[in-house]
Amino acid sequence: MSAPSAIEEVRSRKIFDSRGSEAIEIDIVTERTLGRSSAPSGASKGRWEVKSYPDGGVDRALEAVQRLIVPRLVGMKVDSLKPIDSVLHEIDPTRDLSTIGGNTAYAISVASAIAGASSKGVPLFQYLSERENSELPYPLGNVIGGGLHAKGERTDIQEFLVLPTSSRTFAEAAAANIKVHKEVARLIENRGLKLSGRGDEGAWVAPLESEQALEILSKACDEVSSQTGVKLRTGIDMATSTLWNEKNNAYIYRRDDKRLDDGEQLEFVLELIKEYKLAYVEDPFDEESFDSFAELTSKAHDTLICGDDLFTTNIERLDRGIRAKAANAVIIKPNQVGTLSDAIAAANIAKKAGYVPVVSHRSGETCGPEISHLAVALQAPIIKLGVVGGERTAKINELIRIEESLGEKAKMANIRA
Repeated sequence: MSAPSAIEEVRSRKIFDSRGSEAIEIDIVTERTLGRSSAPSGASKGRWEVKSYPDGGVDRALEAVQRLIVPRLVGMKVDSLKPIDSVLHEIDPTRDLSTIGGNTAYAISVASAIAGASSKGVPLFQYLSERENSELPYPLGNVIGGGLHAKGERTDIQEFLVLPTSSRTFAEAAAANIKVHKEVARLIENRGLKLSGRGDEGAWVAPLESEQALEILSKACDEVSSQTGVKLRTGIDMATSTLWNEKNNAYIYRRDDKRLDDGEQLEFVLELIKEYKLAYVEDPFDEESFDSFAELTSKAHDTLICGDDLFTTNIERLDRGIRAKAANAVIIKPNQVGTLSDAIAAANIAKKAGYVPVVSHRSGETCGPEISHLAVALQAPIIKLGVVGGERTAKINELIRIEESLGEKAKMANIRA
């Protein structure tokens, strides 16, 4: 194992993500290694996320890298993640990272970690891990998509998801998800409906009401479970902050023709959980509705109630949720909070409280596989990364490689669903 080396150069450039939006990419160059990472972007963002880029966008972020970050990082060792991440917070002490941008911090943090792992001759998941043993997560994938992730005639609910809960290997679970994706298209077309195409995350877009989508997805899961022996369950990401209408004090479902207050929304979600045996429900209430999250969690005993916009990978928000018993799972998106160190800290707090950490992609993705390594390093039981699409498949394939590299030590995580 080689000794860690110092940063000699920090390169930054503008690239494009899977939606064609501008994104920042960072190279961390040492004497012997190169770490490269680029930042994803979300369409539906929580209010408490850090600011993706400073005013002026990617161009202003590139200026900040050269003016503020390069002078501080050049010469630093890449043997440990925390010192570099701490310097990023010293450079930008604002609460929302508005000086350099959370995506800039994320790309630098990850690129530095990749360079550090390479200098030590170990894979990224091992460099990031505080544990000796490794587990593979189950892949949570978007199969039918609507909301802000799709165009044209689409579902009100943003994501209808498939979640394997029992399989021998990660590769087997990922293959089952792909079969569900194909079966769903067949079932939609068999109903005489026309697919509108695929959304940002590769999910099918179709003119379906919420319960129609769940009926089709449930049928596909049952069929593929019977074919493969992989136990598959359904889930939803409601992204209700995009449905909440503050003026009317109601959740507005335009295709479903529903207008629900908080109490009615609770009953609606409980009905869906019961009828379709949902394993997973994400963001079922507006991002400030801690009490409603808590009530749902107390009543939905066998379902993961997950907060994304509620928590935004933010330790203070997560602490508040834990005290209120709001949710029992949390989305971990590093660029919501800026650095890998911050994301790892949030995940560890969640696990200590009995919450399930769900490492997640974003709707606007790049082809980097870093979140695959992060999920293994954290022993996160679930990774949310889509089912198909080059930027999604890159992460799935990396987990297949990690599984192969672990050999007999590879095992699937325990999942509470």
